[in-house]
Amino acid sequence: MTDVRHLLVDRLPTPIGEMVVVADADGRLRVTDWTDHADRMVRLLDRYHGRGGWSLAPATDPGGLVAAIGAYFSGDLAAIDAIPVAFPGTVFQRAVWTALRAIPCGATVSYGELARRIGRPDAVRAVGLANGANPIGVVVPCHRVIGADGTLTGYGGGLERKRWLLAHEARSGRAQGELAFRAVSP
Repeated sequence: MTDVRHLLVDRLPTPIGEMVVVADADGRLRVTDWTDHADRMVRLLDRYHGRGGWSLAPATDPGGLVAAIGAYFSGDLAAIDAIPVAFPGTVFQRAVWTALRAIPCGATVSYGELARRIGRPDAVRAVGLANGANPIGVVVPCHRVIGADGTLTGYGGGLERKRWLLAHEARSGRAQGELAFRAVSP
């Protein structure tokens, strides 16, 4: 008999769509995703916990995570900085995801720069793959990674959401200088 990880789930309306927030019993954030991408969330949970290795139970604001993420969307950008997260991936993925949390709010870095920051300057593509496999969007801010030429590149929630998140951070006053990105068509 396989152990099943029991997870708690709540939903949060945001200016860019409804977000699903998944926490463990210890109040650590495990997954955030958009309800219109629920199939991706299920694939990620299956990948990290095994098919049938997890269950979701409805909960109201588990660990205060929904309130903290809601505060971020309301303009208190620092509200997500101390959210406890549980990274399920490989050692390499966890290194990338940890480095993502160190990108200052409102700032952007390229995939190449992120690879250098984790001490793997030749692993740009692997960094891109790890960034794309990030199960905890917004809080682990993969939206702050852009192309080497300054263009917006892929975001699991869509480029419009990425553009909105970067603009929200710039508008809300914690931006570290001017955002250096150029919009590209989807």
